[in-house]
Amino acid sequence: MFNKTLWERHLPLSIKPSCGRHAVIGLLILLATLLWWPTPGAAAEGLRIAVAANFIQAAKELTRDFEKQTGIKVEATFASSGSLYAQIVNGAPYDLFLSADEERPAKLFKEGKAEKPFVYAKGRVVLWSARKDFCRAGPWQQALADPGVRRIAVANPETAPYGTSAREALRKTGLWDSGSEKRVIAQDIAQAFQYASTEAVDAAFCAFSSVVSEQGKKGCYYEIPEAPEIIQSAFVLKQTKDRTAAESFATFLISAPAATVKAKQGYR
Repeated sequence: MFNKTLWERHLPLSIKPSCGRHAVIGLLILLATLLWWPTPGAAAEGLRIAVAANFIQAAKELTRDFEKQTGIKVEATFASSGSLYAQIVNGAPYDLFLSADEERPAKLFKEGKAEKPFVYAKGRVVLWSARKDFCRAGPWQQALADPGVRRIAVANPETAPYGTSAREALRKTGLWDSGSEKRVIAQDIAQAFQYASTEAVDAAFCAFSSVVSEQGKKGCYYEIPEAPEIIQSAFVLKQTKDRTAAESFATFLISAPAATVKAKQGYR
């Protein structure tokens, strides 16, 4: 039963039943409207973006800046480009994909799953070690040939574009097959750097963006001119539920402020 006494006790004097039944009904409708009316941004679920593992630090800074400017929440998932590609093919509900290559975005575009891809960054592979004595005079191949170097991490070439680039450099110099006993395969380029930074391996083929991090500055590295430059492409997925927000992030990703962040993080 409706407790009239309790209800009246919690109403201001000016709107108790004495003011009229119609006024009370109108007030209740108004209160219900206010309670259920969405506040700005409440209806939006935010963006879900799939990001190649090499771009972790840059993406964290960029999404933070984007959220401050727009109020749009961004949730990022980091993994190898190949793993994220497989997730998208299998229906993962991402709004954007920031890959570390051009091939996978181009393929998804051709299949009708993506809007036209665009280049958002260019990266490069280096050979990095937490041990300062690893980097000596001479080429990087000489460092790998040192008998004291027992384990070298490489991101999985089949799923990680940075691993593919490192493999190309090793093949060009004849070290891919001959150095197989030293090689440790990491899931992605971020894990390869983690192996080296914790000295679980003597060195690792890493993204230059890792070198400029606080941890990266504590070690040393070799440039790898034989490793192809990595062209990183992104796109908005056609399945996105908020195209306006997704396109806004895509535009921000290639803006001048974003370029400053990317340059600071080691990207060209």
